[in-house]
Amino acid sequence: MEIRDLTEADLDDVIDARRRAFGPIPADSREKWRRMVLPALGEGRYLGVFDGSRLAAAARLRGFTQWWHGKPQPMAGVAGVTVNPEDRGRGVGTLIMKAVMDRAEALGDAVSALYPATTAIYRRIGYEHAGALHTVRLPAEDLRGIAPAGPVKLRRMGPGDAAEVVSVLHRVHALARSSGPVCWDEHIWGVRLGDEDDFLYLADDGYVVYRWKGDDIEVENLVAASRETLRALWSLVGSASSVARHVVASVAPDDPVLWLLRERTKEEVAQIRWMFRVLDVPAAVERRGYPAHASCEAVVTVDDPVRAGGTWRLELAGGSGAATPVDGPGPRLTVNGFSALYTGVPTATLRLGGLMTGDDRYDEALDAAFAAKPYMLDYF
Repeated sequence: MEIRDLTEADLDDVIDARRRAFGPIPADSREKWRRMVLPALGEGRYLGVFDGSRLAAAARLRGFTQWWHGKPQPMAGVAGVTVNPEDRGRGVGTLIMKAVMDRAEALGDAVSALYPATTAIYRRIGYEHAGALHTVRLPAEDLRGIAPAGPVKLRRMGPGDAAEVVSVLHRVHALARSSGPVCWDEHIWGVRLGDEDDFLYLADDGYVVYRWKGDDIEVENLVAASRETLRALWSLVGSASSVARHVVASVAPDDPVLWLLRERTKEEVAQIRWMFRVLDVPAAVERRGYPAHASCEAVVTVDDPVRAGGTWRLELAGGSGAATPVDGPGPRLTVNGFSALYTGVPTATLRLGGLMTGDDRYDEALDAAFAAKPYMLDYF
């Protein structure tokens, strides 16, 4: 087995593998996929496992920005992990994922996330469940009833607005101290904003992307930094209520729209879970944001069978953090456990789940420093 970077000449074989793994791919979707992945080839973000000249498996690294407590950092989003049926059970999936993690760190990413088709393979190499993409089904009429809070200028947007969308996301997630959301790069945003079946509106501090889905409206993204823009965008979506009965929207777990509704009783909420992994402990700790009031000094040992583990002194204070190699006693975490702690999973859960053992004197301080409600608004 040989691992190498994919080239444009390999894409037909990748499409064939994706068809065998995930089902038929319409011709127009294939063309859009090609446009989205071509830059990844030149950036070393698409890897393949070859058995001789035959492609056995492939995986792509998306270059995302991800926010943790409002602070952005680069994140390796693993996508398109495919293993041909005849190569399953041969360890090829683990082989490609180890290569992906090596490449991600070489490209400067200290953390990684993915949406798993199955948990077991990713958990074995250190990924752990962290958050979800939450979708809620709401009556369209209730959204239409959200009263404007003031005049907001909205305009249609397209591929030329990719840079502005990225700028808006940075402002929105910093202000909200968000944890988990991601931002595509400008090239991918340019492709996504060119879909003729989507309806796209931009304000100075927010935007919405939505479409028809059968008899419902599907909101893929709606973000806003101000009360005025939030109300204006949701009211715009709800203006379709004369035709659409429901709106299915990707939202944060505590999204403010849920507090703007006139009625809330039973809600239809669905979750698509995602997993997370720390690749480089010191860099990941330094790049994360933390509550300004939280302060913690702790010594932790991280056991990582795939990458370099070690014992670290964590110093978290004033919204910043650092991890320094040390020798000394402290709680012990698997890399799965440390990755989960990083995303806000409480130490009590980690201990009961067997991901954390030993000294518990730092537990409360660690919980306060890493507190988070992680979510995403995008599937990849």
